[in-house]
Amino acid sequence: MPRLVVISNRVAVPKARGVPGAQGGLAGALNASLKSNGGIWFGWSGQEAEQFTGSINYVRSDEGVTTATIDLEHQDVEEYYNGYANSTLWPLLHYRIDLTKYEREFAKGYERVNERFAQSVLPLVEPDDQVWVHDYHLLPLGERLRSHGLNNKIGFFLHTPWPPTNLFVSLPYHERLVRSMLHYDLLGFQCDAWLDSFLHYCWKELGATVDYDTGAITFEGRTTIARAYPIGIDFEFFTAKGNTGEARQAQQRLLSSTRHRAAMIGVDRLDYSKGLPERMEGIARFFDRYPEKARDLVFIQIAPPSREDIGSYQDIRATLEQKAGQINGARSDVDVVPIRYVNRGYSQEELYGFYRGSRIGLVTPLRDGMNLVAKEYVAAQDPDDPGVLILSRFAGAAQQLDCDGEGALLINPHSADDISHNIHIALEMPLAERKARFDKMITSVREENVQRWAENFIGDLASTGS
Repeated sequence: MPRLVVISNRVAVPKARGVPGAQGGLAGALNASLKSNGGIWFGWSGQEAEQFTGSINYVRSDEGVTTATIDLEHQDVEEYYNGYANSTLWPLLHYRIDLTKYEREFAKGYERVNERFAQSVLPLVEPDDQVWVHDYHLLPLGERLRSHGLNNKIGFFLHTPWPPTNLFVSLPYHERLVRSMLHYDLLGFQCDAWLDSFLHYCWKELGATVDYDTGAITFEGRTTIARAYPIGIDFEFFTAKGNTGEARQAQQRLLSSTRHRAAMIGVDRLDYSKGLPERMEGIARFFDRYPEKARDLVFIQIAPPSREDIGSYQDIRATLEQKAGQINGARSDVDVVPIRYVNRGYSQEELYGFYRGSRIGLVTPLRDGMNLVAKEYVAAQDPDDPGVLILSRFAGAAQQLDCDGEGALLINPHSADDISHNIHIALEMPLAERKARFDKMITSVREENVQRWAENFIGDLASTGS
């Protein structure tokens, strides 16, 4: 089996900027695939250097995964990471054109850092390696690697949504960016909706020949394959957390503290794409309509901060704190507080316990590539007394967890009425229906796991032409 070289912005090394934990999200997925195939994980260390040198820091883990990282200059971080990646691409890819900043210096920094990634990783790539590039930070990296003569098979996976063509064309030099992506052999998207948007762009804006059945995009004599690969969780690894004392203790803490009220939980990075203010509006509507339910239901929102250097993230934190305070001010009593807002992170063991102790999982992003929290919530449930998942229809996970209307309760996260109505349905749902819906979802979560995701992508990459 060919060795795997994974390239991403984030690398799970200690103190790496933006890494939510050793097994969080992207980190857990990449570690799982690297352990299976062997190889190197290359990216930014999260550290800043006075001057970029390209010097590589190596760390080899006990599980055989070698990480190779580089430090970036302060200007690189501001223009590439805080700038183009997170102030231009991230909001645009999540349909938030109102928050998208178009700055020439951001774009220059983005191209400069992608070139630095290419030059730094090239000496590490052996002739038979497969190269797997990840996420919106590195869209043009494949083209940069090709320009330096790399002929290996190179795949790319996008963890975010891809917006409709009429939104994406607002990006200056959008054609140039997508042209660079067509130097990959294989492009992966989280679900059919994001894939279809990308294929439509290539057909309409580039005039490429697009085969919607196979995902083949032929442009300027080169063919790239684009397909949907829904990412999953490491099911066995995560469910094993339930056997730990830390998980059982966390579940008991939650149950004892809620005093026989049903717990509803949300776990999200503090990000405007997660629909947190809209979620609070829906919960406020629920308590307005059913004021007596303040003694039956407590909502726990866990929202670790992220990207705190960016103004829009500071704004979302202030808004969320204000809305939580308003709801509690209106609905609290001396012995009842309907909302607990926690601005910190927890271990996976603790989260497992919190999920298992919660009657409702509330996952309401305005737009999300996949959303693994939804799948973790399902995986943590007690099959004999499972909770109910309320899920935004605009999350990639909705395609798998809807289960033909018999799995998660799908909602429009922009509608406070829809959120309120489905909270009431979930709270009153009989055990038989909860078990039937859980049985549908757990099959998908167990079978469509991260190992299958990686195997499918890597297997397809091996069969492409380079």
